[in-house]
Amino acid sequence: MRAFLSAMLACVMLTACAQPPGDGVYRDTGQSLSVTTRSDASRLAGDWVVRSATPDEAGLTHVTYLGRTGAERGEAFALTRRVCDESARCELRRSTRAAMPLGMNRWRLAGNEAPREIWVVWVDEGYRTAAIGTPDGSFGWILDRAATGGADRITAAREILEFNGYTAGALRARGTGGET
Repeated sequence: MRAFLSAMLACVMLTACAQPPGDGVYRDTGQSLSVTTRSDASRLAGDWVVRSATPDEAGLTHVTYLGRTGAERGEAFALTRRVCDESARCELRRSTRAAMPLGMNRWRLAGNEAPREIWVVWVDEGYRTAAIGTPDGSFGWILDRAATGGADRITAAREILEFNGYTAGALRARGTGGET
């Protein structure tokens, strides 16, 4: 019983010392961010629907890992966003960003936008659902091959991101097709 109480006290004290995320940061950056040991680029390649994302990623609907796009171009990701104008007319815009491998399941994206790192924190055994994070905590995504279904995998991905320091509730679920 004494050991249990000591362990509980240690957990409470660690929680009290953690710096809460804020100002566009959705994870405790003092906590390590892991990457999955599952590594099969051919299974990771292809289209993914954004099922949940942090608020700053509201327009992101799909992520596509293009893998190697040719010897001279290296690896790349395509990000598809829903963009609306002042009159509420919306369209999908896709941008392709070169991806420099940083290690297994980790890339740094280049392009017109600010550089960002993509880390595959978790992917299920069937490569149907993935939890994506970044060390700086500026975004997090739960991706799935389908727009609906797989609630157990979506829950597992959310729990794994929370285990890796993401704030509970920071990711917002999307409707069918990735709409917010």
